[in-house]
Amino acid sequence: MLGCSCQPQSQNTTTQVASSDNILTATEQSEGWELLFDGTSTSLWRGYNRDTLPITWQAQDGKFSLLPGEGSGDIITKEKYSNFEFQTDFMLTDSANSGILYFVKEEADKTIWQNAPEYQLLDDATYIQMYGAEQMKKHLTGDNYDLQSAPASYLKPIGTWNTAKIVVNNGKVTHYLNGNKTIEYEVNSESFKNLVANSKFKEYPNFAQAKEGYIGLQDHGHPIYFKNIKVRKL
Repeated sequence: MLGCSCQPQSQNTTTQVASSDNILTATEQSEGWELLFDGTSTSLWRGYNRDTLPITWQAQDGKFSLLPGEGSGDIITKEKYSNFEFQTDFMLTDSANSGILYFVKEEADKTIWQNAPEYQLLDDATYIQMYGAEQMKKHLTGDNYDLQSAPASYLKPIGTWNTAKIVVNNGKVTHYLNGNKTIEYEVNSESFKNLVANSKFKEYPNFAQAKEGYIGLQDHGHPIYFKNIKVRKL
């Protein structure tokens, strides 16, 4: 999430899905995984502080697609989660800026990011070129937005599929990007509290305080595609 009003440039992307996408293997089913998107139905999602799904989020050719326009908005799962493993494939477009949020608590007078940590999704190269590498620390794909930076870049090129994973287990949170660990922290630790106190989130006392919350996807005005969205409770 960044305050950029960049407009996506036209480009060719390979957004096709395979016949094996958006289904669970027998092993995944035995492990307790659940699909949050089966390639056609968006029934397990709704808008943040809304009863229905914003029209900018659509099932399209096997993808859960964000196609910005009128009626936009962030979305959340209909179910809450406490200890869980969440995974999704995502494809960014040029200048894309979005995020996966967790520990989401709905508050009528607050936006989704004011109470929930965010796994940043971003066209890293474009924003580094615009703002510089130093300013973009803690704001790149796989980072804990505005709090922690990944040790290296594991993002594949724009127009290809990447895999994001978030594991939350008894207060320990870990982000992964394409199989590589990017950050980890303990929610109730002094080190995490210090990170929050030195970030933009210090103004929001409910930030990361929900022990059980929704998982959200951010609409930041840029096209982005998801598939193989799944979760399992731990």
